[in-house]
Amino acid sequence: MNGFSGGVWRAVFAGADPLASVSAPEGRFHHDGQRAIYASLSPEGCRVAIKRYLRPDDPPRLIHPLRLDAARVIDLSGAPDLSIVWQDLRPQGPSPTWATSDRLRAEGWQAMLYASRTRPELTHIVIFTPDAGILRVLGPAIAF
Repeated sequence: MNGFSGGVWRAVFAGADPLASVSAPEGRFHHDGQRAIYASLSPEGCRVAIKRYLRPDDPPRLIHPLRLDAARVIDLSGAPDLSIVWQDLRPQGPSPTWATSDRLRAEGWQAMLYASRTRPELTHIVIFTPDAGILRVLGPAIAF
């Protein structure tokens, strides 16, 4: 795939900027201060993607519809080696998913599509260059 123009959905805490890069220093496809925005191709995908991170004392979340217009998006939704619990492997060293995202960043890809680990029929996206003007809010948020 060389381009993507369409809607994506992102879950964030109520009041947070849906266009802001992640605040966590590490994630499935980012580390060491790299910028990233994780989203899904559906609201259901958002709910599934962050299920393992939900805590009873979390503030409320909203799901924001966003528009992504990127010229260089690669589809790796068929790559099973990306559908791992990276946190379980982290104590042994760098997450193996970082090698993929580091390579894609170096090659100039703006984003990558990948399959949900728990629901492979759902597709997520990580945007490596959220500051390039390729992402904008599409409409009002919906309840999480």
